Amino acid sequence: MKKTGVLLINLGTPDSPKVKSVGPYLLEFLNDARVIDLPWLLRKLIVNVFIVPIRMFGSAKEYQKLWTDKGSPLLYHSLDLQKLIQEELGDAYDVHLAMRYNKPSIKSVLAEMKKKHYEEIILFPLYPQYASSSSGTAIEKAMQYISKWWVIPNLKIVSEFYEDEGYIESVVARAQEFDLESYDHILFSYHGLPTRHIKKCDIEGCKANECDCSLVNNNHFCYRANCFSTTNKVAEKLKLDPAKYSVCFQSRLDNKWLTPFADREVEKLAESGAKRVLVFSPAFVSDCLETTVEIGEGFNELFMEKGGDSLELVPSLNTHPRWIKALKEMILKA
Repeated sequence: MKKTGVLLINLGTPDSPKVKSVGPYLLEFLNDARVIDLPWLLRKLIVNVFIVPIRMFGSAKEYQKLWTDKGSPLLYHSLDLQKLIQEELGDAYDVHLAMRYNKPSIKSVLAEMKKKHYEEIILFPLYPQYASSSSGTAIEKAMQYISKWWVIPNLKIVSEFYEDEGYIESVVARAQEFDLESYDHILFSYHGLPTRHIKKCDIEGCKANECDCSLVNNNHFCYRANCFSTTNKVAEKLKLDPAKYSVCFQSRLDNKWLTPFADREVEKLAESGAKRVLVFSPAFVSDCLETTVEIGEGFNELFMEKGGDSLELVPSLNTHPRWIKALKEMILKA
């Protein structure tokens, strides 16, 4: 039987929450030219001499909050996802999992896939909204190795799925685990990007943060517009009052990133009298540091410091049955 190989790609995680594991992980991650898009020498100097030697200690403490008896949630949720999708697709497909950074590496997994002599390979980065620093770098890395094969099979690439009906319904299914009417406001928090990353996409008329991205333009690779589109579709299905929800961007390093800034929005909500807030994180299909720790702990603490009562996090899709079905459908469609 001729099979199709499927390569699911997620971000990656350190091997442990110890500094000796976090440091090498950050070095690989932050030296990616699509993540920190500076000239090679300047990037090496800033990352290797200044950022990582300082940041790895604080990051290790954050990973210690995240770690469980099973290890890193991003890794074990991804492995469980791989297993469940394999069961759903059956013998006609082989489902593989790689991480863009650390293990299992794209290089090692593709080396195993090469031995299978697939007629077709589907590359599927697990990022709903396209960004060069997420989907783009995963695809580039995979192509770096596949392009050197003597026999290159048919390739299909799923570079974004921010409007996919199954994905949207998966987020909605998560929302139905909560009494939405009991919250004063609902935030849709997406990972931030430097505004220059958006401008480098060369989108006609793009003004980055000054754009009305709630009206999605015809370029399906504008990350900010992708985020607003996902939010609009989820809000429409949940019949949310436009005054009760908003979009924001987290994990910023400076003020030249996408706005509105999530931390400032959380502060504003508390200062305006909101007592209960619910936060979605639709850019992450697996719970990780940015969801569990940054939102679930950090934003909640900030919200209460400013006068709020509680800020709750909607879990990521992880291995929710509706997400399994949606992912299967997208792979079959590809």
